[in-house]
Amino acid sequence: MSEITPKWTAEELAGESVSKKDLVSFLHETGSNAFLLAHKLNGKLASVVKTAKKPALISAYKDLFETKQFRSSDEVSATEIKQEKAAAADPSTEQSVEAEPAVAEAPKYTKRIIKKGTGLGCPSKGDRVSVFYSGWLENGTLFDTNTKSKGRKPASPLVFKVGTSTVIRGWDEALLTMKKGEVASLTIQPEWAYGQRGNEAGGIPPNATLKFEVTLVQFD
Repeated sequence: MSEITPKWTAEELAGESVSKKDLVSFLHETGSNAFLLAHKLNGKLASVVKTAKKPALISAYKDLFETKQFRSSDEVSATEIKQEKAAAADPSTEQSVEAEPAVAEAPKYTKRIIKKGTGLGCPSKGDRVSVFYSGWLENGTLFDTNTKSKGRKPASPLVFKVGTSTVIRGWDEALLTMKKGEVASLTIQPEWAYGQRGNEAGGIPPNATLKFEVTLVQFD
């Protein structure tokens, strides 16, 4: 599993090799529904490609990586987002009855500590974390790891901001409970992994439960 990275360079975007359809397809696959709505890119692929201008698509593409509003496995639908905005804008929708208390969502992962970490604190949302990991399907197939060196280049940890939907939710939630140096075994249900879509490029089928061994090297 790896962080979403830009697919094209600035030169490629400015040229003819990257079409409007290429850009819209990428944004639909990686951008959250809230992001697509904000940039008026939600809807059928053909319709968006027909009406959108390439400079606006390039701007949205750059903004996606600046804001990191990537699609997650528990994505809120575009319809729900529109309804929430409509209700917030209409003062007549104020509730006349006492709202029911929110029910905490049950975790969709389990964690087993292999090696205890050091220190008292855990990362907070937005902290930069450095992580070594290996990931397996339930049948034992290794689909990704960053613990092996590449030629003469030593293995390096994955670095990202935790709790910002840069990675799957199961990782975000679990890492917020880990201490520096901790090694943990994670079993993440599909809802907090890649869901019904899976990740074909990463070798992950739809509705897959994933197993990881994760080391939190450090955070700041």
